[in-house]
Amino acid sequence: MVHVPKLTPADAVAALRNPLAFIAARWTPDPRTVQRAALAALVMAVVIVVTGGAVRLTGSGLGCPTWPECTDGSLTPTSAMDFHSAIEFGNRMLTYVLCAAVGWAIVAARAEKPWRRGLTRLGWAQFWVIMGNAVLGGIVVLVGLNPYTVAAHFLLSSALIAVATVMWQRTREGDGAARPLVGKAVQQLVWFLVTASALLIAVGTVVTGAGPHAGDSSEVDRIQLDWETVTKLHAVLAWIVVTLTFALWFVLKAVDAPKGPLHRTRELFVILLAQGVIGYVQYFTHLPEVLVGLHMLGSCLVWIGVLRVLLSLRERPDVVAGVPGPSVEATVGTRA
Repeated sequence: MVHVPKLTPADAVAALRNPLAFIAARWTPDPRTVQRAALAALVMAVVIVVTGGAVRLTGSGLGCPTWPECTDGSLTPTSAMDFHSAIEFGNRMLTYVLCAAVGWAIVAARAEKPWRRGLTRLGWAQFWVIMGNAVLGGIVVLVGLNPYTVAAHFLLSSALIAVATVMWQRTREGDGAARPLVGKAVQQLVWFLVTASALLIAVGTVVTGAGPHAGDSSEVDRIQLDWETVTKLHAVLAWIVVTLTFALWFVLKAVDAPKGPLHRTRELFVILLAQGVIGYVQYFTHLPEVLVGLHMLGSCLVWIGVLRVLLSLRERPDVVAGVPGPSVEATVGTRA
């Protein structure tokens, strides 16, 4: 039988004052547990984007016509509400699942030994981005799905994915000083790739705001730009990102770079090709909802892929532990 220590009054007070420190003093998670917690937060960040896209693509954006309540006087859909209300309310409920995943990542990071403050801060950064995006999501509803607020909502979700990706990567590294694995010219090329990818995503939100999928009815305001012209600009940026990725892969092969950057670049190239196929097919088939949803998922995967390429350009070893005696040697290694 497992012995469960009794919670004394002092323990109860300590738990109330600082619950994270209280848990950390009594539990040390395995490094894989911390990695999985960070990965779960990243997966949920992608899921919330895809389900948010489903809300728009099914015309359920105003299924709950107010916020923070679903209807006046009710936090949940009433019996008089329809399918669209269930879709919108379900997406709102997934925010709590996302918060739970991020909360688990924060707890696991805080309890890891030794305590890595940087990991905990990345977890809290995700939490505050979620809170900000929840408020922005409410504003989106209150202003009747104004396309500019919808675009900002998606961009803030992309910021959440970026922070979650960094945290996931950091759980698989040490806290030593970053050591570059490639030269400055390659690093600059990757930063061009990151910038072009960010522009690609931003223009994609404009395509959405000017396109036919308004999120509710045809009465919803749209961005007053020619949709096909913006779509062509989006395609040009996509080709620039593909070209930069192929050039990066060629350069990495030429300089005999480590396998990490090469593998991440190859993975990104495959994701970009799949995303490009989906993009062109959806354009020539008049934007069927299923393909648009897949394209949104692909956008998240492209962004994650780009960030993983950037993060693969350096390594961070474990910090050397204190040496208690002359016979003990501390070694530095990287985590798998």
